[in-house]
Amino acid sequence: MTVLRAYPSRDALDRPRNRAADVVVFVGAAVLIWAVVQISTSVAVPFDETTAAATVSTDARELPYYAARSLLRMFAALALSIAFTFVYATAAARLRRTRAVLLPALDILQSVPILGFLSITVSGFIALFPGSELGLEAAAIFAIFTSQAWNMTFAFYHSLASQPRDLDEASRDLRLSRWQRFWRVDVPSGMIPLVWNGMMSFGGGWFFLVAAEAISVNNRQYALPGIGSYVATATADSQLEKVFIAIGVMIVMVVGVNFLFWRPLAAWAERFRVEDSEAAEAPRSIVLDLLRRSHIPGLLGRVFGPLVAPMDRAMRVFGLAEYPLHTSVSRRRAGDVVFTTVVVAAIAYGGYRVVDYIESTAGFGEVGHAFGLGLLTLSRVIVLLVIATVVWVPIGVWIGLNPKVSRIAQPIVQVLASFPANFLFPLFTAVLVWSGASLNWAGTILMALGAQWYILFNVIAGASAVPNDLREAAANLRLPRALWWRKLILPAIFPSYVTGGITAAGGAWNASIVAEVVQYGSTTLVAAGLGSYIRQATDVGDSPRILIGVLVMSIYVVGINRLFWRRLYALAERRYSL
Repeated sequence: MTVLRAYPSRDALDRPRNRAADVVVFVGAAVLIWAVVQISTSVAVPFDETTAAATVSTDARELPYYAARSLLRMFAALALSIAFTFVYATAAARLRRTRAVLLPALDILQSVPILGFLSITVSGFIALFPGSELGLEAAAIFAIFTSQAWNMTFAFYHSLASQPRDLDEASRDLRLSRWQRFWRVDVPSGMIPLVWNGMMSFGGGWFFLVAAEAISVNNRQYALPGIGSYVATATADSQLEKVFIAIGVMIVMVVGVNFLFWRPLAAWAERFRVEDSEAAEAPRSIVLDLLRRSHIPGLLGRVFGPLVAPMDRAMRVFGLAEYPLHTSVSRRRAGDVVFTTVVVAAIAYGGYRVVDYIESTAGFGEVGHAFGLGLLTLSRVIVLLVIATVVWVPIGVWIGLNPKVSRIAQPIVQVLASFPANFLFPLFTAVLVWSGASLNWAGTILMALGAQWYILFNVIAGASAVPNDLREAAANLRLPRALWWRKLILPAIFPSYVTGGITAAGGAWNASIVAEVVQYGSTTLVAAGLGSYIRQATDVGDSPRILIGVLVMSIYVVGINRLFWRRLYALAERRYSL
């Protein structure tokens, strides 16, 4: 009699399930849902714009609640940023006509400082939710969104634009719908850079948390319960001990988010790495291992998995069929003419309205003054980029290529990058006041604290994505160190460095609004530059000068991107995409 043995699958061998993991995952999910519900119920409290508080309590016992409110805003903004990234980057990469508009528009959006968005949107959000603090909450989340979305969009667009041609051909040969291609090809191929840039964007959101929660626009001050507004109030009251307490809470929160969310996500994203040989040691996460040992994720997959096929069919109804293999030349030219006419007409009308408004208010002499201040801020941005490149490219390559080093250094880097450097500004300002040093040169250091990490994170991501077979081939050929850098590493990380450089430059321009004006107690230090120009105009509600400052900053950022960074982008796509 023959006995048939049922052997466990490979997944069952790799991921043994146990009940203890189920209990931990279930309890953790229940606590998370309960906390979100409890915090959310305190969002829609009554709100009166005329009597709204301009500060919050600095009682340290309130910090856990404030930290939870800030964390909820950060993740709400992250969810909006991911949705925006998927839609915007895909449209820019896949739709030929809209690319010519969406990429310059993304440059402009990245260059608009957070105060520029706040000065326009705060009144609108408050009017959208009359009598409720939900309007101010929505304005704060939108402000954090504007500090997260652009970097992620640039990264995902680059992954789509540099996607290997064989994947594109396979998608078309298999007649995948646009919806299927997006989830089965585009998202997996861009998952690693998206996760790393999501980490960096989350850190950027922390940096602007003070401006998003302690809002000062149009001669009005609003404060939402949060750790950012807590630091703003403690700084204004010269309470350094309160600032130190907030820094301690912030460190705990950043480490916790890294351990519970970003580290598991980064380890999970390794499954989407495409190469012929596996790395010697893949990133690990205790939380991810716990999830893999639980039955709950698999149970959820079996419940919601049958919905995938109906969703694919539904998306075809909404026009997300396959990408066409051939397009009529005459139809394409006619569409180009109509599209160009509409875009040019819209730009001409908008330009006319802007020129007329500036001429009738501040005058064009103010524009020349703003351009002069922009040169000062530009010099700080250039110095920042040069120093960050020299310092962080070798360190990023070292971390990205060594899994053992990455396991130790990556959490440290994530904490440093995620920690809002402007929480240290009160201490830095106190030192400047004590020493009598000028903020004109120290402003570069403050800008670097918020922008340099974009380069480091992208270099780490680029180095970790270098195929292991290429690294093994270089080792077998015994390439000299200089040749190894010149022929393998620098070309391999070049696309990621360009993404990091362009976002670091944009982040530095944006950071100038908080780095060129710093305050401690009754002392305010101001550095000459475009950031301080916009900050001061926003505080007093000077709309013409806000428009001039934002417009001039956009011209600087877009012009530099077009003349310098876009050419490097084209070079990266043409010669250095793996």
